[in-house]
Amino acid sequence: MATTKWTLDPTHSELQFKVKHLMITTVTGSLKSFSAELTSEGDEFENAEISFKGDIGSIDTGNTDRDNHLKSGDFFDAEKFAHIEFKSSSVEKDGGDYTVKGDLTIKGETKPVKLTAEFGGIATDPWGNTKAGFTLSGKINRSDFGLTWNAALETGGVMVSEEVRILGELQFVKQA
Repeated sequence: MATTKWTLDPTHSELQFKVKHLMITTVTGSLKSFSAELTSEGDEFENAEISFKGDIGSIDTGNTDRDNHLKSGDFFDAEKFAHIEFKSSSVEKDGGDYTVKGDLTIKGETKPVKLTAEFGGIATDPWGNTKAGFTLSGKINRSDFGLTWNAALETGGVMVSEEVRILGELQFVKQA
């Protein structure tokens, strides 16, 4: 079967992260600028190769002061580490979905992660482009990647949770 290259359609894709704040509410942020490619055997995504690159400078939580703090040395250190990167090591079919394993690099630290990709299907848009859609989800521990800033609360607990949930709506375009 022929190898097929798919590139991210950024106008129909989004990538978010969610973190508990004060341990009572969740703050949502997103990367506004990122790219991804996948290579598959035809239209079958098992054993696909996936690569991703996200621009730390594009972090947006809806609050400029918080965004600047996240880009600072306390968190991502965007001046020194401008990107987040992911490269898959395996993609396995799990029912109608996929388990994606690979190496995630944040702030110069590379760790293995496991994500779930819910397959939305393949469709052709009105301009004849073949598109594939996925809903991505997973969790990481931010301190594994050197994101260790925190503050203890007088009432106990900490300001920012260690667990970060990753959520994505990703649409890929089949390349001719």
